[in-house]
Amino acid sequence: MTTVSIGKYQITKVVELERPFAPAREFFPDLTTDMLDICMRELPQGQFTADGYVNMSYHTFVVKTGRHRILVDTCCGNHKLRATRPDFNNLNTKFLTTLADAGVKPEEVDYVMCTHLHWDHIGWNTQLIGGRWVPTFPNAKHIISRTEYDYWDAAYKNGNPSIHCVSFEDSILPVKKAEQVVLVDDDYRFDDGISLEPCFGHSAGHVVVNIADQGAHGVVTGDVIHHQIQLRFPEMSTKADTDPNLARTTRTALIERLAGSGALLLPAHFQTPTIGRIEPAAKGYRYAPVA
Repeated sequence: MTTVSIGKYQITKVVELERPFAPAREFFPDLTTDMLDICMRELPQGQFTADGYVNMSYHTFVVKTGRHRILVDTCCGNHKLRATRPDFNNLNTKFLTTLADAGVKPEEVDYVMCTHLHWDHIGWNTQLIGGRWVPTFPNAKHIISRTEYDYWDAAYKNGNPSIHCVSFEDSILPVKKAEQVVLVDDDYRFDDGISLEPCFGHSAGHVVVNIADQGAHGVVTGDVIHHQIQLRFPEMSTKADTDPNLARTTRTALIERLAGSGALLLPAHFQTPTIGRIEPAAKGYRYAPVA
């Protein structure tokens, strides 16, 4: 596992899974064969399989503030029925053991911050005990954008069959029932150094988490940026984006703002080494990993 510091904040990446996800040209519908060839030549080794699948990591970021222990997103989860994602259906990973190795027991988590409510970001919010989904982190408040929650709550109540509504039922509603959900504005400030920022497009209420202290800055970006393909070609939206045009706009703006700024990027799905900085390049942008 990897740990970096942003001022007084200590941030550790805890991995649940690293694996191929989908063919690059399927996941990025506007990606041409020539663009893929460029990426496979120019991007660092390990971004793709030999047959053109994108490699992705599924991890949480543990933020230790000195007073609180925060998880940002909670990966896929065990024993979740994900019929439309066979490779992720009924997983049985050692995530909680790995989390314990990082010095965090479930009862020690004070807050879970959700960048958005897609199935692969909320799975460990709950675990199956005695045939019931119960909160994995019994003492944690789950910070969720009200915009994001309301969108999926309405979709769920309207009978939307989406995998995200399936996960809303097994990974969000039990936490809400336990009165552990705190709905907040999209620009909610947790404290002087940690705040949310709306970056809509991938989902209706997607937020990023800004972490800043002592002149240093980092951004936990969730799914605003999925893969280094989107640094070489920032215009590439994914088939998973709710609003591809808006996602393109917010992603490009975020990349342009961070490029060359020295800020750390803490993305949700970049393969190891995951944490790094965006730098301007002759064409597009390049990633400079630090951990």
